Amino acid sequence: MIQISKYIPENAIELVKEILTNHPIQIKIVNNRTSKHGDFKRAKNGTLQITVNKTLNKYQFLLTLIHEIAHLVTYKQHNRIQPHGKEWKRNFQHLMLPFLQPTIYPSNILPYLANYLKNPKASTGADVNLTYALKQFEEKSGKNFVFELQHGSVFTFNKKAFKKGNKRRTRFECVEISSNRIYLFNQNAEVESHESLIN
Repeated sequence: MIQISKYIPENAIELVKEILTNHPIQIKIVNNRTSKHGDFKRAKNGTLQITVNKTLNKYQFLLTLIHEIAHLVTYKQHNRIQPHGKEWKRNFQHLMLPFLQPTIYPSNILPYLANYLKNPKASTGADVNLTYALKQFEEKSGKNFVFELQHGSVFTFNKKAFKKGNKRRTRFECVEISSNRIYLFNQNAEVESHESLIN
């Protein structure tokens, strides 16, 4: 527990301790992964482990940790079921409820977090408002969300240049400039903007 105390809000430490006493598991803090904030897995030898990216701010870290603990609880109850089905959602909501207080989460995150928890998705990235609220507490990365950019903006993602196009439901059509191929970007994808390149 000492290991993760520095990564979460101070007033959340005792609540997390209580949860981990009831649901002990090995937690590993890992380097940043662009594809995910954390995961829960069962190794071939049967041991269970949670990993969380150490680069997350303390509010996102706590949310990710509880998300993964909800997978552990659901696994213990049902073994194999749909990863983010109704059983996981119920456990995640139940576990997160005690943390929905202004002594733990700032007032500009709380309403978006409460709204997200009404029907939590597999990724917090699916909720634009919550993602944006959480981002305010990150160190400045020099990156923008795709949804923040103007139509026609040029940006870089994975060392490739793209031009932002039209919105299609929850994603944006973006043209890779070198190949002219269209890719769909999640509106919360973080990219490097190159506003000066726009004609």
